[in-house]
Amino acid sequence: MSNALTETDLVENVTKRPINTDQLIAQLNWRYATKKFIPDRKIGSDDWAALEEALRLAPSSGGLQPWKFIVVTDPAIRARLLPASYNQAQITDASHLVVFASKSSFGEDDVEEHLKNVARVQGTPMETLAPLRNMLVGGIIRSMDESRRNAWARNQAYIALGTFLTSAALLGIDACPMEGFDHSRYDEILGLRTIGLESVVIAAAGFRSSTDRHAGAPKVRFPLDQVIARL
Repeated sequence: MSNALTETDLVENVTKRPINTDQLIAQLNWRYATKKFIPDRKIGSDDWAALEEALRLAPSSGGLQPWKFIVVTDPAIRARLLPASYNQAQITDASHLVVFASKSSFGEDDVEEHLKNVARVQGTPMETLAPLRNMLVGGIIRSMDESRRNAWARNQAYIALGTFLTSAALLGIDACPMEGFDHSRYDEILGLRTIGLESVVIAAAGFRSSTDRHAGAPKVRFPLDQVIARL
């Protein structure tokens, strides 16, 4: 029996929305870059499993997923990361800390690994994936030098970060994206270079403290007509 969706199925899926527009905007307004977390309040295992799955499902260019997400909960490791994060309290106070790392020296072997996974998951013969392989290798691997490929891989990590922050907000979980840290120290402490990775950005997640003065502050954004162009 075919698992393909009919046009009627697709229409019904669109009309049966899991949340409405008001709920979406309310949660996006609710979220903010949390500065103070409640140290002894932890994210439940089911919620955290959902957030890890959200990271796994994050989109990437060509579906290549040139990343790894390091979830740091060990207090000793986080204590070591604190001075490498300019002593920002979120590092040790949040329930979870995620380090978004990109693959360095991404190459044809990585593309091949992705295609084998496509063949396995979708039941597609490898030979039929030759055009996709040529596109990915030609457009990403051979058209860029190593420096540009590394920059491309780092950019992909930010796509995953956006997925993580939005998913957390929809679950009512606070998060704080952070670029203010010593990347080389993080790579050293976490042993990333030895496994072909480099830290890109981090995110602390947990629950906001009632003493965080930023929690109730109005969200500062430019008006819609300054950020949206309609052609």
